[in-house]
Formats: sequence, structure tokens, C-alpha cells
Amino acid sequence: MFKTARSRFQTWITTGAGTIAALFVAGLMGAFGALPAHAPPQLPPDAAIDAGRWRVQSVRAYVSRAKVYGVPLKPGQKALVLEADMTNRTAQSDKAYFNVFTPDGLALPDGLPMIALTRDQTLTPELHPGMTERMAYVWPLAGDAIVPANLSFGITAEVFKPRDNLYGTPGWFNPTRLGTVTLPVADLPTDSLGTGS
Repeated sequence: MFKTARSRFQTWITTGAGTIAALFVAGLMGAFGALPAHAPPQLPPDAAIDAGRWRVQSVRAYVSRAKVYGVPLKPGQKALVLEADMTNRTAQSDKAYFNVFTPDGLALPDGLPMIALTRDQTLTPELHPGMTERMAYVWPLAGDAIVPANLSFGITAEVFKPRDNLYGTPGWFNPTRLGTVTLPVADLPTDSLGTGS
């Protein structure tokens, strides 16, 4: 009888201690999970940045009220334009660059930009390995949208995996915010040259 009572008591103590330890660990993890996330780092605007499959260097940002690099605007619209030098760091031609730059703090009617090659106004071209090309990211905005004089652009990078977990094939995965680049935004007149119109 005492042996049964003692084993029940030991089981109860062990279970209670295990439960208390589990609650303690869960509480600590919950407390650390509630900490505010660190802001992405501020990256230098004039430096080339390795962003996964792309090497990017922002050149300039401006607002245009005319057709820019072959991207038409609807009446009453203007466009936020970011020009950047981009180099494909992979071994094959690619055009998965739509989410590399994102303007912060602006309400965009369409989340994805139109992207054009500045030298010949080709829309969404494939970039070849090792070739640096100047690209124009064009976000149409409402004509009365307020664009700050200095605007931060988030840069998103991906990680190369030789084998993904689902299909076992190589690829670029896990897009993450690498940091932000802040650029002055010029307001170009309608008849300004250099907008590719």
C-alpha cells in the first residue's frame, strides 16, 4: 500500500515539475516573441548592394507627370520613378526583380511597378548573367498623391537553396527585407528631358 502511494506521489511530483518547467519555458518564449522587431538597417544609397540573385545600386528617384520609359499614364496620374543599376548574379537570364524595391509609406494603387530598361524602353526584359543594366521602376500614383522630398525604398533579397524542401530542386527562396535606401525625390517638369518620353 505504501509502495503504491509513494509511486503515485512521485508521479504527481514529476508531472507537476514537468508542467511547471514547460509553462516557464513557454512564458519566456512568449515574452521574447512579444519584443518589437528590429527595424531593417539603413543602407548607403550610393553603394552596390548584394540582394540575393541581384546586385543593385540605386541611382535616382523622381516624380514624372508624363509618359516615362514607355510606361503610359492615365489622365490625372503621375509616376514615382526609381532608376537603379541591376546585375544578375545567377547563371541564367531572369526577370524576377519586381519585388526587389518597394517604396515605404505610399499608398500604391497597384503594388507591383512597371519596369523598363532605360536604354531602349523595353518593358520587363530578362536580365542576362553578369550584365549590369539600368532599370526604371515606375509606380503610377494619383495626381494629388503627396510624395515626400526624401523617400525610403525597401530592398528585398532571397536566399539560394541547392535543394528546396518540397521538390528537391534548386532555387531562390525566403524573400526577406534586407534594408532600406533613402533617396531625395526630384519633381520633374512635364517637358523635362531624361524621362525617356
